[in-house]
Order: sequence, then structure tokens, then C-alpha cells
Amino acid sequence: MPPLDLSGRNTSFFEFWPMWLMYVPVVILWAFLSIRYRSLSLPLIASPAVPLSGMVGVAKSAVFDAAGSEARQWILPWCVYEVSAENNAQQTQAVLNLLKKHNLNLPIVGKPNIGCRGAGVKLLKDEAELSSYLTEFPVSGSIQFQQLSKWDPEAGVFYVRYPQTNAGVITSLTLKYTPYVVGDGRRTLAELVAEDPRAGELQHLYRERHQQQWQQIIPEGEPYRLVFSASHCRGAVFRDGRDLISSNLSQALDRIFDDIPDYFYGRLDIKFENIESLKAGKNFDIIEINGASSESINIWDRNASLMDAIKTLLQQYHTLFKLGHANRKRGHKTPGLVQLYRAWRYEKELVKQYPHND
Repeated sequence: MPPLDLSGRNTSFFEFWPMWLMYVPVVILWAFLSIRYRSLSLPLIASPAVPLSGMVGVAKSAVFDAAGSEARQWILPWCVYEVSAENNAQQTQAVLNLLKKHNLNLPIVGKPNIGCRGAGVKLLKDEAELSSYLTEFPVSGSIQFQQLSKWDPEAGVFYVRYPQTNAGVITSLTLKYTPYVVGDGRRTLAELVAEDPRAGELQHLYRERHQQQWQQIIPEGEPYRLVFSASHCRGAVFRDGRDLISSNLSQALDRIFDDIPDYFYGRLDIKFENIESLKAGKNFDIIEINGASSESINIWDRNASLMDAIKTLLQQYHTLFKLGHANRKRGHKTPGLVQLYRAWRYEKELVKQYPHND
């Protein structure tokens, strides 16, 4: 990853506004486009490969399941386990057996199969952490266990492709930094965070997650990572990487989405070896392919303007309507808004019960 530039301002003035406030213009646009295209739910068939185009309440693994053998070569191996009411020891052994069946091993990433914004994502380093994670998870909730990437650098790449075309477009690329502090053998984690220019402004995001270590002194020279799941709302740092978009990377994504029929819109969260390999479209792992509600996360760069951020969101939702219109012409039927509401309620209730993040 390029060195993280911490000069200048730490955050944009709107970066941590309430999410609903950022989406007020989107609601207005949605109403206008619903009249224009004569459908309130057209965006829900933008990517017919998955229910509701992955807008809400849809399993993360749904798009992986739709992928063919070529696309799966780029996706980090995964498996899904539904939590039951069995005792913890039985469930832990059942998961270990499942991992073995899929050639997966600890440490492994555990994440809710239905959820958003990094809720409930944890790195499970050993059997004890796996057992604790299962205990904290709601019964009947599904966990996606995914192999830990051998690469650390991460990016969010937004890709759009229209039906019956041979190539798509990368509309944004954003680098994701997981912040950390370095111990000096004298100060506590709380003091180190407070004195960091950016982290000090976001202590509320880190304090609860690291409550047990908050007053501990961090050994000299030891880096302490504040975020594992590189989600903006969890405290990760995003930097616009549009200059890294290349024809080679676009062509690599075209080949991947050739093998995921009827999936046209979303953000890929990827791990990659280095900047050179990313631009070359080589040596990267797909962690997630996010659906219709995913954001072009370059809007959370500290230098993004409010007008540019709103313009980006409006363009995204206009694109969803155009894709839905194209797919309606191809014979796909729009679902009702009641189905969307039920999916939203289901996800909302699940998220409340998920374990705290790393």
C-alpha cells in the first residue's frame, strides 16, 4: 500500500454524519425515477442473479454461489454454517468438521452471512475464539467462514456492466487502511489512541471494541491494530485510488463477471499483493461482492466534497434504475416493496444480535 498521508485534515466535515442524512437526496431521486420508469422497485432487478439484487437481507454467499468455476478461482474459499441450539462443544466440533471438509483451517474469518458494514466480522485465531464466537451468535443465524488472505493490502472496487455487453466499467477504486497505534512501553492504549491525530477524534469507535485492553500499556515497538474489518463506520481509513484504475484490472473483472451470469452492479472488496499487481489485474483475492445497496466508498475520502459525494450516490441509484429497466425489457419481473421491507426487518433484527467486531 502507498504510505498513508496523515498531513492536512483528518476527516471531511460530513464523513461521520448520520447515514440517513446522506441519503435524503437519494430518496428524492428514487421517487422521481419511480415515476419516470413507472416502478418503485426497479433497482431490485438490477442484478437478477441474486434476490433483490443484494439490496438488503440477502446472504453474502448468494453471489458466490452464482459464480462459475472461473470466477471462483478469484474468490477466497468459504463455507456457510447455520447456528443451532446444540451445546457449544457440539457446534464447535461441527464447524471444525465443516472447515476440514472444505479444506479450510484456523485462523479463519467469521462473518454473518446476512449483514452489512462489517457487523459481526471477526478473525478467529484458534478453537477457543471459534467457540466463543459461536456462543455469541444468534440461533438460526448463518455464518460465512472464509479463508484468511495471504495479502494484507485491501481495496474497494466498484464495477458496473450493462446486460448484453462484453465489458464493464470500474467507476471507482478506493484503498482501505486499517489503523493501528504503536506502543512505547509507557502509555496505555487509551492514551495512544487519544494522541493520534485521526484516531483521537474517533475514540468512540474504538473504545467499546477494545474495552479489555483500553487501560493496558502497549509494549514498546508493538503495533496494535484498531480495526480488523476494513469498514469505514468501524474506523477504517479510506483514500481515493482512482489513479490506480487500469485497463488490465478492468479486463480481469470482465472475465470474472463473464462467469457470474446476470450480476451487473456492485463493489468488490479485494485483498491484493501490491499496487503493481493490482494495476496489472493479477494476484488479488475477492473477499466480498456487495450488491445494490453498496456504496462507492471513495466518497469517504477526507478530501471528497459533499457535493461530489451526493453526486456519486445519485449517479449510483440512477444506474440501478437504468439496469433494472434493461432487465425488465429482458423479461425479469420486479418484486414488491413488501418483500424488500421484510428483508430489511429481518436483517435489522439479526444485526442487533451479532457479536462485537474486532
